[in-house]
Amino acid sequence: MQARKPHWLKVRLPTGPRQARYARIKARARELRLHTVCEEAQCPNMGECWGGGTATFMVMGDICTRGCRFCAVNTRRNGPPLDPEEPTHVAQAIAELDLDYVVLTSVDRDDLHDQGAGHFAACVRAIRSETPKTMVEILIPDFQGRKDLVEIVVEAQPEVIAHNLETIRRLTSTVRDPRAGYDQSLAVLQHLKDQGCMTKSSLMLGLGETASETLEAMEDLRAVGCDFLTLGQYLRPSDKHLEVQEFVPPTIFAQLEKDGLSMGFSYVASGPLVRSSYKAGEFFIRRALEAAKEPA
Repeated sequence: MQARKPHWLKVRLPTGPRQARYARIKARARELRLHTVCEEAQCPNMGECWGGGTATFMVMGDICTRGCRFCAVNTRRNGPPLDPEEPTHVAQAIAELDLDYVVLTSVDRDDLHDQGAGHFAACVRAIRSETPKTMVEILIPDFQGRKDLVEIVVEAQPEVIAHNLETIRRLTSTVRDPRAGYDQSLAVLQHLKDQGCMTKSSLMLGLGETASETLEAMEDLRAVGCDFLTLGQYLRPSDKHLEVQEFVPPTIFAQLEKDGLSMGFSYVASGPLVRSSYKAGEFFIRRALEAAKEPA
């Protein structure tokens, strides 16, 4: 039997103006038939992020073609047909809700000829056209390691491109779908960096990793030039998913944040409730992106 969640994993819903903004985003997403990874992945920070002007939209439907054992998103061999109006709807929602920083992610779509890379890029371009001031981060699948597909999303020029390593090397085959791979994910991040992109990745803790293995994964990410890192506690979505092996205390997350900064990451968000797109519009990231755009 899995142990009860400790007190540091409790969250509160937003109140006041933040609650109103949260409710507005939720209602408009429903009207436009948009999916948010915040809801699909049962993220505990949905109220905080939405209330603060950051939202994560999940494009290409809510059916994933992979079956990672940590993920709450539904899985099948083939997903639904892509909605050609989705890029426009996403851009409209962002403009109407006056979002400062958005994250676009997606399910894996191995069933599509380009695995959805072109649709991803179309969404970014639509946002650029509708709300040029909004900063865009995209969280991409590995596209089976195909560099030509990675380059399609690079050409759309989002501010940050993220791809999650998810876990340590030893646990990758247990945690992730067999079509994913530790070295394949690192190669995707390396190619992104070779194209001059600002990159980001994420690790889940509490799956049975050791402290030294976590540090090794962080060092591997820095070796491929990863700029931003998030570390958070794995929470089991249902009895069908992997069990939590440990509830990692906040003190360990605090130390990992210090370790990450000393390794050279520009920004590290590390805590039990942190997720890959947690407070993606954090002031530090915005400042770093704005500085990068300034002429020398």
